[in-house]
Amino acid sequence: MAADPYSVLNVARGASEADIKKAYRKLAKELHPDRNKDNPKAAEKFSQVTQAYDLLTDKDKRARFDRGEIDGEGNPTNPFGGFSPGGMGGMGGGQGGFRADFGGGGEAGGFGDIFEGLFGGMGGRRAAGGGGGFSGGFGDFGRRSSAKGANVPYRLAVSFEDAARLAPQRVTLRDGKTIDLKLPAGVETGTQMRLAGKGEEGPGGPGDAIVTIEIQPHRFFERSGDDIRLELPVTLSEAVLGAEVRVPTPDGAVMLKVPKGSSSGKTLRLKGRGFHHKGAGRGDLLVTLMVELPVNDDALIEFAQGWTDKGNPRGRMGV
Repeated sequence: MAADPYSVLNVARGASEADIKKAYRKLAKELHPDRNKDNPKAAEKFSQVTQAYDLLTDKDKRARFDRGEIDGEGNPTNPFGGFSPGGMGGMGGGQGGFRADFGGGGEAGGFGDIFEGLFGGMGGRRAAGGGGGFSGGFGDFGRRSSAKGANVPYRLAVSFEDAARLAPQRVTLRDGKTIDLKLPAGVETGTQMRLAGKGEEGPGGPGDAIVTIEIQPHRFFERSGDDIRLELPVTLSEAVLGAEVRVPTPDGAVMLKVPKGSSSGKTLRLKGRGFHHKGAGRGDLLVTLMVELPVNDDALIEFAQGWTDKGNPRGRMGV
C-alpha cells in the first residue's frame, strides 16, 4: 500500500504549501544519498519524501488524493470504478450473461465500455474487426497489462553559475548509483529531464527517473530571461575619471571599461555571458553601475563644500 504523503513529510492534512516545502527541505537535507552513502534505507526514504512532495505541491493531485481518488503514488485507488465479477451475470442480459459484444453494438455501459475506458478501446476494436472476438480482446489485455514500473521523481538543486554555463551535474539515484547529466540549453527551474529505465522495475520493464531542476538563487546575480543582471559598485573616482574594473560573471571574472563621467544607473553590456538560448548562442550580462561614496571622508567633504554644481539632475522630472 502506498504511503500517506502527509505522514511521509510529517505535516497535517491542512498544511500550507510553505509548510510542505519547509518540511521537504528539512527531510531532503537529512536523507540525501550524498550524506548517507552507507545507508540504503535513507536513499529509499529520500525517494519517498520527494514523491510525497511532488504530489502535495501539485494542486490537482493533492485534491484528488484528499478525495480518495488516487493513492500516495498517484495511481487510481479504484480503476474499475466499482466493477466486481459477481455482477457479470446481469451484463449480458441472460444466463450466458457475459457476451463478447465489445463493439458499437453492445449495450451502453457494458463490459466493452469498461475495457474501452481503461485500455484505449482495444476490446471494441477487436470485436468490431470480426473473428478476433473475445479471445482477441483478452490477448491485447494481457500485453497491455504488462506495464512498466513506476517512474521515480528526483529534484536536483543546481547552482546559478552551473545553470548559466551548462556545467555537468551528478545525480545520485536511490539505488546509490550516480549519473552525470548534461543540462539542456534554456534550462530553468521546473525543467524536467527523463532518465529512461532508471525507475522502478515492472512486468513490462523498468520505469523512468524524472529529474526536476531547481536553480538556486544567487547573492548578486539576477536572471532576466536568458540575460543576467548585476549591480556593480564603483568608486566615485572610477565613475568620474573612467577605469577598467573586474566584474564577476558565471564563467569567471573579466575586465570591464567604465566610461568617464558614468552615473549610478548606467548599464553596460557584456555579450555572451548570460544563459544559453534554446536555439544557439547565449544571453548577455547587463551590468548596472552603482557609485558608492565613502563615509566620513574629510577630503571629499572639503571638496564638495568648495565646489558648486550648477546643474539640475531632477529637471527632467519637472522639479
